[in-house]
Amino acid sequence: MANDTSVRRLDLGYFVRPAVETGGPRPRVEPVLAYLVRHDRGLVLFDTGIGAADPETEAHYRPRRRALPEALAAAGVALADVSLVVNCHLHFDHCGGNPLLGGRPILVQDVELATARAGGYTFDELLDFPGATYEELAGEAEIWPGVHIIPTPGHTDGHQSLVVRQPDGTVILAGQAHDFGSEFTSDHLARRAALDGVTQPLPPYRPWLDRLTDFDPRRVLFAHDCAVWEPSSD
Repeated sequence: MANDTSVRRLDLGYFVRPAVETGGPRPRVEPVLAYLVRHDRGLVLFDTGIGAADPETEAHYRPRRRALPEALAAAGVALADVSLVVNCHLHFDHCGGNPLLGGRPILVQDVELATARAGGYTFDELLDFPGATYEELAGEAEIWPGVHIIPTPGHTDGHQSLVVRQPDGTVILAGQAHDFGSEFTSDHLARRAALDGVTQPLPPYRPWLDRLTDFDPRRVLFAHDCAVWEPSSD
């Protein structure tokens, strides 16, 4: 494991999720967050922000973008310093900066790329742009020592999360595997209750949570929530 591995959050703007999508009476403003992973072998960028969209999508979500180069500069790096890109999935609010990183490997689940290329999923100019270089995965992969990609389907069939082992504990970049930290907490406790033998009925939890728990996470970070999940003190 790299001794100087670190994770930094990048603020790439926000959008307004309309009430029809929130399940409640009001719209909700959600952040768009990416993460920069510093490792002995280079820099991994997990998600790249909100891409250009058509007028209908712009009116629907009313996004406000922070330019990726500006966000990276605040972290002391430039586009040219990024070694690898990992997108949790290929919706336009997660892969919007990919065209700025042509020639850099983009690690994606094969089912995610196939779904995106089938149409009606994202915007073509964010997908197969000049210099687009995809490395397709079919499941888990340790991309660098201590840095693992784990499939976490649900939001999309090809959704993936990034596990980063650090000297002070493992960080999971969950992407949109859960929309909010509170949802992750609910799933985590549902799993704990099931393992404790609590009498049914219990809410179901996502089966890949077993695999994420194998890494003994100390922090879990999300794409659309500034909250940080941490385990309860023993």
